[in-house]
Amino acid sequence: MIRYLTLSIFILCVYTSLTSQAQEKTYQLKGVITDSLTQKPGEYFTIALKKDSTVIKSVISDEQGRFSFASLNSGQYSLIVGSIGYQSKQIPVKLNNDVDLGKIQMKTQGSNLNEVAIVGSKPIIKQEPDRIVYDTQADPESKVLTVLDMMRKVPLLSVDADDNVKLKGTGNYRILINGKPSGVLTRDPKEYLRSMPATGVQKIEVITTPPSKYESEGLSGIINIITSKKVANGYNGNVNARMQQPFSPGVNANLTIKQGDFGANLYGGTGVWRVDGIRVTDIRNSKGEGPKSSLYSSGNQKIDNFWAWGGGELSYEIDSLNLITAEINPYGGYNQQDLGQRFDITNGTTSSTYQMNSSTRYQWRGTDYTVNYQKGFKGKKEHLLTFSYKFFDNREPQTNDVRFLDFADPNYKQENISTSKEQTAQLDYINPFKTITIEAGVKAILRSGKSNFQLLEFNNTSNSYVLDPAQSNVYSNDQDIYGVYNTYTLKMKDWTFKAGARLEGTYVTGVFESTNSNVKTQYFNLIPSISFNRTLKNSQSVSLGFTQRIQRPGIWDLNPFVDKSRPNFEYVGNPDLDAVLSNNFELTYSNFKKGSLNVSLTYNFANNTQQRVFQYIQAENLTRVTSLNIGKDRLLGTNVNFNYPITSKWNLSLSGNLNYIWLEGMINGVLAKNSGVTGYASFNSSYKFEKTWKATISGNYGAPDVMLQGQSNNYYYLGFGGSKDIIKDKLTFSASVANPFQKFRAYRNYTEGPNFTQERIRENYFRRIFCSLNWKFGKLEGSIKKNERSINNDDTKKASN
Repeated sequence: MIRYLTLSIFILCVYTSLTSQAQEKTYQLKGVITDSLTQKPGEYFTIALKKDSTVIKSVISDEQGRFSFASLNSGQYSLIVGSIGYQSKQIPVKLNNDVDLGKIQMKTQGSNLNEVAIVGSKPIIKQEPDRIVYDTQADPESKVLTVLDMMRKVPLLSVDADDNVKLKGTGNYRILINGKPSGVLTRDPKEYLRSMPATGVQKIEVITTPPSKYESEGLSGIINIITSKKVANGYNGNVNARMQQPFSPGVNANLTIKQGDFGANLYGGTGVWRVDGIRVTDIRNSKGEGPKSSLYSSGNQKIDNFWAWGGGELSYEIDSLNLITAEINPYGGYNQQDLGQRFDITNGTTSSTYQMNSSTRYQWRGTDYTVNYQKGFKGKKEHLLTFSYKFFDNREPQTNDVRFLDFADPNYKQENISTSKEQTAQLDYINPFKTITIEAGVKAILRSGKSNFQLLEFNNTSNSYVLDPAQSNVYSNDQDIYGVYNTYTLKMKDWTFKAGARLEGTYVTGVFESTNSNVKTQYFNLIPSISFNRTLKNSQSVSLGFTQRIQRPGIWDLNPFVDKSRPNFEYVGNPDLDAVLSNNFELTYSNFKKGSLNVSLTYNFANNTQQRVFQYIQAENLTRVTSLNIGKDRLLGTNVNFNYPITSKWNLSLSGNLNYIWLEGMINGVLAKNSGVTGYASFNSSYKFEKTWKATISGNYGAPDVMLQGQSNNYYYLGFGGSKDIIKDKLTFSASVANPFQKFRAYRNYTEGPNFTQERIRENYFRRIFCSLNWKFGKLEGSIKKNERSINNDDTKKASN
C-alpha cells in the first residue's frame, strides 16, 4: 500500500510540475498598511485591485497590516486602499515581475493633528478556505463571558441547555488549544470551557475540512482555541477579576516579557462555580407484555466546582533561521455533586419507596509539557522544517458514596482512579514554490491509560465497608498511532487545488489484570483529502471538498468501570469498541464584497458508528447504558453565516444550521431507527457609542437533538451586555445578563426501547449575571516569534457524561 501511495504522489508531483511550467507566468503583489500618524499596522483595511476600470480582486489586511495578491498576470493595475475613518488612496502598479510596495502610509480623516477616533471596528467573523474564524477580542463581551458562553456566538457551533457544545449539530469533534491537545480536555471539555475566561482568548477557529496535516479524528471537524499573542520588546500584562451569579468568582492574569531574542509568557487563573437547588427527575415505565413496572425519582442537587490552571512559555531565537520554544501547563480542580432523591418504584402489584443520598466527586490534575524546534531556510520565509515533542500526564480519580434510607440494599462506595499519559513526536516540512506548495510529515503518538476501580459494600456485622472482588478490577489500555502525510497545493489564476493523503497505523492493547485477559486490535487507514476553490468576481468564491475522518474511542468509552452513582441506572464502558470511518462532502459559497456571507451544503455518512445504547433489564429493575458499534448514520445539512456592518458603529451577525439526520442500528437483535430535523439559529449585534461605551445583544435557538433511541427538547438563549473604558485601553468594566426572564430551564432527554420509555429532566440555572474588571499594563515593541507548526492530536472522541 505504501509503495502505491508513493507512486501516486510521485505521479501527481510530476504532473503538477509540468502543468505549472506550461502555464502563463504570474506574479505576486504585496505590501504593508500603516497609520501615518502612529505608525501602527493598519488592521482590516480593504485593498481592491482594478484593471481596465473593473475590480478583479479584493483582500483584507491582517493584524500586522500585511496583504498580498497572488497569481497575477503582467499588465497595468490600480491599487485602491480604504477603511472607515481614513482617506482612501489609489496607487498605479505595473506588473512584469513580483512587486513589494513596502509600507503604504494612510492618513486619518480630519484637518488637524489631534487624536482622531477611528470608529470602524474589526470584523468579528472571517471565512478562510477550510475554516471560519471568530475574533473574540473584537467582541466587547469577551471581557466578561467565559469561552463556553462565547461559543454560543460562533458560526457552526451551538451550546445546548445542558452546556454541551455541538459542531454542526453533532458532538463528534475535537477541541485543541493553540493547535495542540491538552490533558484537561480529555474527559468533559464543558467543565474546563465553563471556567476559561474569554478575555484571554484571541480567536476561535472552526475547521470544517481539515487538511491531511491534521490527525484524521473528529467526524465533524476541529475547534481550535487560540490564546497565544504576538507581543514585543518590553513587557505587558493583563489582570481580570470577575463575578457571576449564581456564585462563581474568578481571577486570571498573564505577563509577557520580550527582550532581544528571548521571550516569555506567564499566565494563570482560578475560579469557583457553586450552585444549589438543581432539580433532577427520572421517570421510567415498562411497556409490552408482562407485569408493568415504573420508576419515579425526584430530588435536588448541589454542585461545587473548583479549578486552577497556570503555565509558562519560553521562546529563544538562536538566529534568524533557528527558533526554540518550550511550554509547561499545570492544571487541577474538582467537581463535587451532592444529590438527595426519593424513589417510588412499582413492579406489578408491589410497590416500594426509599430515600437516597449520594455524593460523587470528580477530580483532575496534570501537566502538559511541550518543546518545539523550527528551522527556516534562506530565500523563502515559508520554507520550514519543524520538530515538536509533547508529553502530558493526567490523573482523574472518581469516588461515589451512595447511602440509602428504608431500603434493603446495603450502602456502598465506588472508587475509580484513572490515569493517562501521552507522548507525541512530530516532524513537519513545508516548501512553497511558485505555483505549488508541498507539505509532508511524520508523527507518532504513544498513549497509555489505566483504571483501578473497586466497589465496597457496607457490612453491618463488621460495621465497615468490604471490598467486592467481583465488581473490582484493574484495566489498562495502550494505543500507539503512527502516521505519515503528504499534501500538494496548486495555485493558478482563479483556481486553488489542494490534494493530500494521510496513512495511519493504529495498535491497541487492553489488559484486565484480575483475569489476566487482554484485547488486541490493529488497523491501517489511508485518509484522502481533496478540495477545489474558484475565485469569482466581486470578492466571491466557491469551494468543494471531500475528506474522510476517523473516530477512535477514548479511554472513558473503553473503560469497563461500572458507574453506579445513580441507583437503578448503570453506566459502563466497552473495551471492544472499534474506530469509525466517516465520509464528508462540503460545497461552500462565500461573498465578502461588503460584510460577509457564507453558505455551505454538507453531506456525510458512516457505518458501524459508536452509539450510546440504553437497555432496560426488567428482572433487575435496571437501565444499563453503554456504547456499541452498531450505528449507520447519514446527515444532510446546510449552514449559513451572515455578517454585515450596518453603520460604522453598528454590526450585525446572523448564523444558522439545519440538518436532517437518519440513524439506525441493531439493539439485541431489534432494528432501531430514528430520523428528524435538528439545527440552530443565532444572532449577535454590537454597537459602539461615542467615546468608550460598547453594547451587545445576542441570542440563539436550538432544535431538539436527534438520537438513535430518542431526542432532547429544544432550547434558547438571550443575552445583553455592555462595557465601559474607565481608563482608555487600560481599565475596562464590563457587565452582562443572560436569560433575565427565567431563573431555571429544564433540559429533557427522552429515550425509548422495545420494552421501556424513559425521561430524565434536569432543571439547570438559566438566568446568569456577569461583571468583570480588566486591567492592562506595560508597553511592547516588536514581536515574539512563534513556531509556525505545532502538535495537533485530534484523533480521539471527546468523552460525554
